[in-house]
Amino acid sequence: MAAGEPGPSGGYDFRFLPQKSFPSLSSPEIVSRLRQWSMLGRIAARAFGFDQTFQAHRRDEFLMDFFKDPNVIPNLKLLSDSSGQWITLGTEVKTIEAINVPCTQLSMSFFNRLYDEDIVRHSGHIVKCLDSFYDPFLIADELRKVLLMEDSEKYEVFSQPEREEFLFCLFKHFCLGGTLCQYEDVLNPYLETTKLIYKDLVRILLACATLQQRIMNRHSLTLLWTPSSVMFMFYTIVMV
Repeated sequence: MAAGEPGPSGGYDFRFLPQKSFPSLSSPEIVSRLRQWSMLGRIAARAFGFDQTFQAHRRDEFLMDFFKDPNVIPNLKLLSDSSGQWITLGTEVKTIEAINVPCTQLSMSFFNRLYDEDIVRHSGHIVKCLDSFYDPFLIADELRKVLLMEDSEKYEVFSQPEREEFLFCLFKHFCLGGTLCQYEDVLNPYLETTKLIYKDLVRILLACATLQQRIMNRHSLTLLWTPSSVMFMFYTIVMV
């Protein structure tokens, strides 16, 4: 069968790629931060290969085939709300909803406006504010107000399309952390962690976008789950 052609069933076939590593998630410094933010053991990445060229107009078919593939089901782990343990999906997927998560931001200068708008001081310290609650989060600084509170006067520092960027979603999730998160007083740990994990997950995708490569011999799907107080599920198509 030629590369990129449909298999006998016409659908996508997948394979689990346990050898694909994500160094950023295992580095001592990142592990220490995830522990402080109550996220250690609650974030995982998995890689799967697939046998055809991904086509946007077949997106729903692609995802439905993925969730039903016998090579995916035993290796697709979700975090149980009740037990706090990683478990398999355990149920047949009937419907799916696919949301595009753009990865157009290539530089951490994207967050420089936090300094320009006095949300973060030039020393790197996050500006504090009077405590308030945005269930289930404690809002104790201007950064979390910008991330969560739509009625904040500086909420529009980031537009809605910018908030949908994968880079912003990662940054927001690390800033908010898990249930017992010990927040940082300075911005840099959030920026460094976001940069390393973002680069680890999407660097091949960005290289391909830059080179405008249209024909690929191999394809892989990178999945990132970051469940804590709020759950995000990111599907990043990585084409080599």
